Formats: sequence, C-alpha cells, structure tokens
Amino acid sequence: MQIVNKVYVIGIGYRPLNARSSELICDARGIVASKRLLEVFTGYAEFGAVQDRIRVINKVDEIMEFLRSLLFTGNSARPLVLLASGDPLFFGIGRKVLEEFGHAHVEILPDLSSIQLAFARIGEPWDNAFLMSLHGGPDPEKRRRLPYELKDLPTLLDKHKKVAILTDKENNPSEIARYLASDPAVTLYVCEKLGYADEKVCSGRPAEIAEMSFSDPNVVIVRKDPGQTETSCPIFGLMESDIIHSRGLITKDEVRAVSIHKLRLPQQGIFWDIGAGSGSVSIEVARLYPEVKVYSIEKHEEQIRNIRDNLARFGLPNVDIISGEAPEALKELPFPNRVFIGGSSGHMAEIVGLINNIMSEGVIVINATTLETLSEAMEALANNGFELDISEVSVSRSKKIGNKQHMSALNPVFILKGEKQ
Repeated sequence: MQIVNKVYVIGIGYRPLNARSSELICDARGIVASKRLLEVFTGYAEFGAVQDRIRVINKVDEIMEFLRSLLFTGNSARPLVLLASGDPLFFGIGRKVLEEFGHAHVEILPDLSSIQLAFARIGEPWDNAFLMSLHGGPDPEKRRRLPYELKDLPTLLDKHKKVAILTDKENNPSEIARYLASDPAVTLYVCEKLGYADEKVCSGRPAEIAEMSFSDPNVVIVRKDPGQTETSCPIFGLMESDIIHSRGLITKDEVRAVSIHKLRLPQQGIFWDIGAGSGSVSIEVARLYPEVKVYSIEKHEEQIRNIRDNLARFGLPNVDIISGEAPEALKELPFPNRVFIGGSSGHMAEIVGLINNIMSEGVIVINATTLETLSEAMEALANNGFELDISEVSVSRSKKIGNKQHMSALNPVFILKGEKQ
C-alpha cells in the first residue's frame, strides 16, 4: 500500500494543541518554524520532546524548498510538520503550501485567527466586518500583490463601517491612524502580542493612536461611527461632459455602458483598463465597485493628466495609474479578474497572449472601431482559447436643426467579449 507523504500545517499561538495536533508534532520526522513561532512554541508542553527535530527557517521560499526536499524523498509514515500562526488559511502560509504541494499532500489544522481573538478582546461582533491584510513586509514583490493598500482604507471604511487589519512594520497602527486622522468619526483598537503573556489592548481616536508606538505582532480594528458621514450610492451613467477628456477622445456613454455590462464585474478583484485614454471606463468601474482594484494603463502624458484630474474630481482611491505601453507595462501588475482593452497600439496579440498566460478564468472586453482591429482582436482571442462573443453598437443621437430634431449617427463600435471559465 502506497504511503502518501503529507505536510501538516499546524496553527499555534492562542490555545493548547488538540489531541491530533499534539500527536502529529510528537511523531513528526521534521518540524519547520520561523524564529518568531519557535519563540511561541517554547511555551507549549510538546516543545521539550521535539526541540531537536525543529528546523528554523524564516524565508517562505526556503521553507517551501526544504519541505519539498523531504516530502518527495521516499515514503514515510511519519508526518512532516510546518508550524504556522493562528489560522494558516487566513492570510497565512497555508495558501502557499497548498499551491506548492496540492491538497493530496497537505492538511491544515488551524488555531484561532488573530482577527477572531482581537474582536473577542474588544467585545465586538465580527460577522459584519471587512477583513484585510496590509502585511507585506519589506519584500516589494509581496507588497505589490496585496489586494488593498492603505490608501484604500477610507473607501472600505465608508462602505463597511468596521475594518480589521493585519499589519506589518510599515503599515503599523500609528501609520494607519495618521492616514485616518482627518476623520473624527473613527475609533481604532490596537491589539498587541495576542496570545503572549504581555498582550495589550488599547483604543482611541486617530490623533491619539498616531502618537503612540506598539509592539509586534499586532492587529488593528477600525470602526466608523454610523450615521455621521454616510456616503450616497454612486449612480451608474456618468456623462461624457462629467469626465475631463481631450478632443473627443473618450469611450462614448452608450458604448461604455455596454462594455461594462459585458465585463460582468465581481464585487472584489483586480481590473485592468488597457489604453485607458481619459479613464472613463476606469472611473465608472471604480465608482460602482469600490472594492475592485483598478489599474488604468495609458502611455500618453496628456491622457495621464486627464486621468489624474478625473481621479481627483471623483475621489477614487481604488485606481492606480500605470504610465507605459502594454504589454510591457502589464508585467509587474497583480493578475486580473477582468480586462478592458480600449487601445492596443498594434500589440493586440501580445497583450491577449500575456493575459491568457496569467488569467485562468475571467473576461476580456475589447472595443474596436476599425475592421482591422476587429480582425486582430478576433484572432487573438480565438488563438488563446477564449470563448468569443461580438456585438456591434451603432448609436444615433438627436440633434436639433432649426426647430426640428434630427438623428445624427456616431461611428459604430465592435464590442468583443472573450471569456475563460
């Protein structure tokens, strides 16, 4: 009978180990822990019996390499254990281990999460809270893949009124408080060193918290008093006159409406607007979906200025402007769930090919105003395995001549939708 080697990712930090976790650790042929978690584990009853089998590794890539070297070398009935903090699947290392080794070779045994414990400490329900991680550390690669940044916090707080944040040394409680200092309706709770003997919980308005320093690790809960600064629901249907643009270079209202409908945007995720022009699609999407992170990619400086002015006009912290030309400008961005292509500068095949390589499922919508672009887009989507749907939008608008209304036709636009499921 073949033995399936496994990595057991065991959460620690807040409660004694249950019987199964204790048995796995005591029987383990190898135990991996970071320096901080080793410090935590020394307080567990099991530590003395297994301390000679613990390997301390701090870098995630080195942990994966070490686990791989043991996991697939021979068969062993004895477990391989990775110690993790709290619930390994809550913004933790559990996701990475599953991605590396697959469900057949991984089992997760969670402890409480730090967020769960933080809400218990302040006596506040957390089923209506928005949970986010700003825990990127000094690694720029990891930081750029965080779904939200500190500047997204006001929008999230306006919508949810209660936000819990996993912090790091840069996005620390004081920095978070300074960012929210202008809002008098906000209260912050800082929970330091949860699970340690010297854990501490404090609360205050942003101005108070901004002047304090805190020990790591810590968790921040931000609460906005209801009713003081309610935001109105954004209306779908910005008009061209609402959006700063140059020389009529803007996705027309009717075409924009159909394009956004075709995108079928999720409530949360990553959206690329390639060849964004004045940013009309980015702006409409960002207003309607405040939890969607929008990347507005544009190469012309005049248009970039227009986008920047429009973002300031509408107050949209969930949009980042990327100055550059696709596909090169796309290579450092987080992977998208949805993509709109308003302009490709002749690189349609390369752009769609890159998207295909990184987007396992999702939707691309392309606007084509010429038959040549239509042909290029059809070929690129078909060659990359996208299910293709094409609409032609022909719009006529009323125009008063004398005392009578006449219809004036705009140039037709082909809207291509490519979908992967």
